[in-house]
Order: sequence, then structure tokens, then C-alpha cells
Amino acid sequence: MDFFFPADDLERLSPERTRIESVEAVAYPDGERVRVNLRITPFLVRPYIEIAVHDAQGHEVAAASIVEPMSWNLELTLHLRGASGGPFTLGARLYYPDGPQCEPVTADFGTAAS
Repeated sequence: MDFFFPADDLERLSPERTRIESVEAVAYPDGERVRVNLRITPFLVRPYIEIAVHDAQGHEVAAASIVEPMSWNLELTLHLRGASGGPFTLGARLYYPDGPQCEPVTADFGTAAS
């Protein structure tokens, strides 16, 4: 029930202090999808997040835009378009359209097929 009724003692941070705390990318066994777990600091103002996955040649094989997430713990699945094995690099960037933005956070992963 924390999603609907978060603990009252959490410190929610201003946009200047909101950051990505961790990002994890785990390939599905089929080698065509990746599960992304993203944790950000509790926030006062909902941020925007851009996620992109690049293959070893630097080609973008997956991307997602998250607009004003409701929670600071996110889990999503991305489909790897035209990917032929790994390794891959996932990059996530948190920002506010009219305000501060953070340095991108990255995570490397391979596919179960590679």
C-alpha cells in the first residue's frame, strides 16, 4: 500500500536535489527484451526521465520517455529492436523541462542469448 499511501516521514526533495539513485538492466532469456529497474529519490515535483539502450556499435536499439512518474521506484520492459547479442549500455537521464537536469546514469548488460 506504500504506492497509494507513502510514509509520512519521507523527505521529498526539490528538483535541484532529485537524482537517480540506481539503475539496473537485466536481459530476458529471449534476448529481445530488457527489464529496467530504476530508483529515484523521493520528489516534490514529478520529473521527466529519458532512457536509451545502445548496442556495442553505438546504435540505439531501445528508448523510452517517462513523463512525470507517480512513484520513485520504476520497473519497465524495453524491446530491443534489431539487436544482435550484446553487450549493451543503458543510459537514463532525469530532468525537468524548465529546470535542473542530472548527469546520465548508465548500466551495462548482455543478453541471455549472448
